[in-house]
Amino acid sequence: MLSHPSDPGAVAYLDPSDLAAPGGHYSHVSVARGLAFVSGQLPITPAGLKLVDACFEDQARQVLANVKTALEAAGSAVGHLVQVRVYVDNMENWPTFNAVYREWAGSVRPSRAVVPTGPLHFGLKVEVEAIGLVAGASSPPV
Repeated sequence: MLSHPSDPGAVAYLDPSDLAAPGGHYSHVSVARGLAFVSGQLPITPAGLKLVDACFEDQARQVLANVKTALEAAGSAVGHLVQVRVYVDNMENWPTFNAVYREWAGSVRPSRAVVPTGPLHFGLKVEVEAIGLVAGASSPPV
């Protein structure tokens, strides 16, 4: 879990050891002002294996596992999601993603967007980025 910096303007950049090292100049998750911002996660295993030849459902499950790992490293959780953005290579894959996501998220229903992209990096089929509330951070009254 992340300890909250005393400076409200401070930003923490995290690269959980349970995720493959970032492939570029970014962190897997940044934490600022009580929010965890998860960078786009691709279907890449913790060992760095890119699931290029895996079926779409397996790619979706890996991506969501990566998002969960990043959230938890930041002191957040799937149950604290605020917003999710999904990039899919083809809208024909959307129903499969939505079914896997429903199982993964359970009763949690954050705001969400789907963006059809065509082929993604490395020829992968799905990428997900997310924003979650960090445990202990205050949220606006509902």
